[in-house]
Amino acid sequence: MNRLEQKIISDGIVREGNVLKVDSFLNHQIDIDMLNWIGEEFKRRFSDVKVDKILTIEASGIALASVAALHFNVPVLFAKKTQSVNVDGEKFCSQVASFTHKCINNVFVSKNYLKAGEKVLIIDDFLAMGSALEGLTDLVRQAGAEVAGIGIAIEKGFQEGGRKIREKGYRLESLAIIDEMDGTTGTIKFRQ
Repeated sequence: MNRLEQKIISDGIVREGNVLKVDSFLNHQIDIDMLNWIGEEFKRRFSDVKVDKILTIEASGIALASVAALHFNVPVLFAKKTQSVNVDGEKFCSQVASFTHKCINNVFVSKNYLKAGEKVLIIDDFLAMGSALEGLTDLVRQAGAEVAGIGIAIEKGFQEGGRKIREKGYRLESLAIIDEMDGTTGTIKFRQ
């Protein structure tokens, strides 16, 4: 059992409806030591590929991607969900359905920051149905860049997202893959 899996067992809370709360250490309050381990682990797992940039989606992926970027020594770009006055110019846009928030978001990145030929490592906190990753890989495709790999902190292996992404030929590295969780008992079974 790796360090993230141990942290999920000790501090994660399983809720009904296939919800895993890790907000005490990953996506609300952040355990910086754990985050640093995650960044190091992504660097170790993707040390064989060239990475020019890390791409994530706001908001929960930003902390993970930022610490990973320190280990890769590359910039982080995050897909925004809302337009603001300080984002101007042309954008690449895609639609993403949120499992957690039960809505569809139009996400975008500025064409100034995602360029043809760049090798992009996608990093995110959760993978459930795969919609966020489909949107992010679509943004990379629109830019004429290349997905160097995809790093996920926690994959819900009992949902279809991981299978769909792997079937498309992407290299997907998930640090913790959950095959079963029970909201009644609070138990979690990780993939070996």
